[in-house]
Amino acid sequence: MLLFLEQIAEKYNLHIGTFGHAGDGNLHPTILTDARDKEEMERVHKAVDEIFAKAVELGGTLSGEHGIGIAKAKYLELELGENGMEVLRKIKTALDPEGIMNPGKMISVKGGQK
Repeated sequence: MLLFLEQIAEKYNLHIGTFGHAGDGNLHPTILTDARDKEEMERVHKAVDEIFAKAVELGGTLSGEHGIGIAKAKYLELELGENGMEVLRKIKTALDPEGIMNPGKMISVKGGQK
């Protein structure tokens, strides 16, 4: 993964600092960027797409300790697959049949929300 991160940094002309927890293999690649630079941010988003895909391909996970959250929500199916997403939708529907808790945030439920 570290070699891949170097390749991605070069491919997209980005600076990626990676730190983490060696004992459990938890990596935190951090892209140093200027959010005001739209062109750079386009490269950042493409790089992130590839980084998450590679993490899952290598048997890793999207988040080892901090949860998925809104920023990573679009990558959740990449890790869980459609069956995993369906399980989450069923849990969400069972706990929130009216779809009123955090509507449209991460999991599709009643009323055509996300």
